[in-house]
Amino acid sequence: MEYRLLGRSGLKVSTVSLGTATFGDDGLWGDTDLAAAERQIDMYLDAGVNLIDTANVYSKGVSEEITGAALAKNGRRARALIATKVRFRAGPGPNDAGLSRQHIVAQAEASLKRLRTDVIDLYQVHEWDGLTPLEETLEALDTLIRQGKVRYIGCSNYSGWHLMKALGVSERHNYQRFVSQQIHYTLEAREAEYELQPISIDQGLGILVWSPLGGGWLSGKYTRASKPDTGRHVTGFKEPPINDWERLWDIVDVLNAVAGEQGVSGAVVALAWLLQRKGVTSVIAGGRTDAQLQDNLKAAELKLSAEQVKRLDEVSQKPLLYPYWHQNWTASDRLGEADMELHRPYIGK
Repeated sequence: MEYRLLGRSGLKVSTVSLGTATFGDDGLWGDTDLAAAERQIDMYLDAGVNLIDTANVYSKGVSEEITGAALAKNGRRARALIATKVRFRAGPGPNDAGLSRQHIVAQAEASLKRLRTDVIDLYQVHEWDGLTPLEETLEALDTLIRQGKVRYIGCSNYSGWHLMKALGVSERHNYQRFVSQQIHYTLEAREAEYELQPISIDQGLGILVWSPLGGGWLSGKYTRASKPDTGRHVTGFKEPPINDWERLWDIVDVLNAVAGEQGVSGAVVALAWLLQRKGVTSVIAGGRTDAQLQDNLKAAELKLSAEQVKRLDEVSQKPLLYPYWHQNWTASDRLGEADMELHRPYIGK
């Protein structure tokens, strides 16, 4: 297992992490009970995985409860970093959602109890809150760190300007800054390359990737000729959205071709492609079955050839939006390294 520093911090994180959205039974993601969770956590810990990611809202807190109960046994907690999140609605009251000091502190204390731990290793704001001043949010997170209840903080699902504003507020007030962002980024969904990946490179943030297989569409088992007939995809669930189905199937065609060359599943290739993208620290891989989870671990060792990466890049490349196409045409002689991570494939075309 390879370990990478999480942003500018000194914290080393395994390139594959365990996602626990399937822990509990919310009728959508999965129904992993405690016994199965212990088995899966042991599988990942034994493989060298050291980050387990959950959230206060997964299965209405049951995911945290199962994670905490599993880690409390057999010395597992000492081998694992726990990441959880706060922001979404956790109750019926007017202050049971958002990133106010009230909600953050209350939910941190509730998560600590459910997780059966004294400290959350990585506490992430799960989504943007445009009603609460960033000063209030970041001061609350900073206080939790100073109290020893949280070690590091991160954000998730922020836009570029949200993230840069937050980093500016932390610098101005000498608050602890985000060390990472947890984002959706896949072969099919490469929007993060416009702003979020360059910001991470420029500002020294780690990237944790949620749903790195695009909700299963990049597992390789679904093609034009073999689409799902069961599961959440056939019940109207649209996260993450697919806006161009023909493009998706074109990507899957190349994905499966590369998988055949490597002797692995399409899922392993999709994860390995992400781990070869600059700035990506870890992919958060979950699964409904032990077999899926075991397969995901292979991505930590797989190295795609330059030619294979090129084929995957080309079939999944998105068009440059404004102002990037203008920058590409008129400023390519003055672009920095963070800029070039987006622009390099387009220059001269």
